[in-house]
Amino acid sequence: MEQASREFDYSTPAPGLGVLRLQRPTRRNALHLALVHDLHRLFDQILADASLRALVLYGEGGHFCAGLDLKAWVEGKDFDKAQVLQAMRLQQTFAGLVQRLRASDAAVIAAVDGVAVGAGMALTLAADVRFGTARTQFHIGAVRIGLTAGECGISYHLPRLIGAGRAFELMLTGRPMPADEALQAGLLSGLVPPEQLLARALECAQQIVANPPYSTAHTKRLMWQNIDAPSLAAALELENHAQVLGLMTQDFDAAVQSFVQKKAPTGSAGVAPVQS
Repeated sequence: MEQASREFDYSTPAPGLGVLRLQRPTRRNALHLALVHDLHRLFDQILADASLRALVLYGEGGHFCAGLDLKAWVEGKDFDKAQVLQAMRLQQTFAGLVQRLRASDAAVIAAVDGVAVGAGMALTLAADVRFGTARTQFHIGAVRIGLTAGECGISYHLPRLIGAGRAFELMLTGRPMPADEALQAGLLSGLVPPEQLLARALECAQQIVANPPYSTAHTKRLMWQNIDAPSLAAALELENHAQVLGLMTQDFDAAVQSFVQKKAPTGSAGVAPVQS
C-alpha cells in the first residue's frame, strides 16, 4: 500500500516492510492535531494488517520530529485552550500514537536524524530499535515551558531504556541529549552518516522480516512485558507459554527439518535488498 499526503508519506518497499516518512521539513516535522488524526487513520489501516512485520519511522529534511507544532498552538488552530476537556483529548490523541506503536506486533525502527523533541522523542522511545546520525539530538523541552517532562510515555520509557538516574537528570534539566551520549547510553543502536540512515534502518527491518512472524511478534511482546515483570518467576512463566506455542508452529517444524538436513529454512534466508 502506498499512501501520501502533503505532510507524510507511507510506502511498502518490500513485502512485510513499511516506511512512514514525516515531511514537514520547514516546521522540523512538528505535529499538529490534524496531522496526528491523519496518522491515526493510517495506523487504522496498516497496524491492523498482519502482513506488516516491520515499520520504519523517518523524518525528511534533516529533522526527525520537533514535537507539538507550537505555531499552530499559538494561533489556536488545534482547540480552545479554555476547555480543559479539549486539552485532555488533545493530549490523549498525541499519546495514542505511542500506545498503538507499542501494541503492534510489527517491529518499529526509528531512523532519527536531527532533533526528536517532546512527542517526537516519545515516538522514538516507543520504537523497538533506534538508529541515529552525528546530528541526532533528543530534547525533553516541555519542562522548560511550564509543563512536565512526562508526556506521551516519556516518563515510562526513558528510565527503562537508559536507567532512572540518567533519565531524572535529563527530564529535570531539559538539556538536549546528543548522539554520542545516546549511543553510549544504549538509546541508539548505531550511528551512521545521514545519507546512510534510512538504508541502515531498512537493513535492520529486513533482518527482522527474514525471521518467522511468530518469532518476532512474540519476542517483541515478551521483551516489553518482561521489562515490567514483578519477578523472574513471572518472566519465565510468560516465556514458557510463548515458547511452547512456538514449538507448535509450522515455522519451527520447517526450521528443525532444515537443520537436520543441513540447509537454510525456506523463507528465512533473507529478503532482497530494497532501495532507501
